[in-house]
Amino acid sequence: MSGIAEIGDQRWLLVGLGNPGPEYAGNRHNAGFMVLDELAARMGGRFKVHKSRAEVVEGRLAGARAILAKPLSYMNLSGGPVKALADFYKVVPANVVVVHDELDIPYGALRAKLGGGDNGHNGLKSITKSLGTRDYPRIRFGIGRPPGRMDPAAFVLKDFATAERKDLPFLVDRAADMVESLVTTGLEATQNRFHAGDLNPVKPPR
Repeated sequence: MSGIAEIGDQRWLLVGLGNPGPEYAGNRHNAGFMVLDELAARMGGRFKVHKSRAEVVEGRLAGARAILAKPLSYMNLSGGPVKALADFYKVVPANVVVVHDELDIPYGALRAKLGGGDNGHNGLKSITKSLGTRDYPRIRFGIGRPPGRMDPAAFVLKDFATAERKDLPFLVDRAADMVESLVTTGLEATQNRFHAGDLNPVKPPR
């Protein structure tokens, strides 16, 4: 099924990428954390610190056995906690779903994919290195390119703009829906269902 393990009563590791700490909470780079918080709310769980250097919630998501994880290692070192959790819970890379911000997709667009490169995203780069494969599913949360000559590294560490925050709860909710769909119906069905439903992209402030 598009390279992802067969759907059934199997275990999924659902990872949101971001940086820990209140100073980063509203950053574009923390879109993955935002989606995981929504998933935790749906599961009725609270994140607890795990020995793998991540916060985790265990339970069922839309009937599927799931472990939610937010690495506490900071973005560039996300791979260590993800690999430790995958080993601890015995989850194969094909069932490790990573939710992350994506510069190369406009704000208002969400994409599901399997494998591929990291597009300069240091969190993905670390995870790929630690897992030893790039063949794991991703939910890509579009944040768009920075305005003018702004450094992308500075752009991702800024909070979402006022115009963007208006639609942010909807996008976080929709991304969480995509994760649920991925673990219950597979990648292809998720792509078919969600890729046509983008918002009109919100242009970043100039």
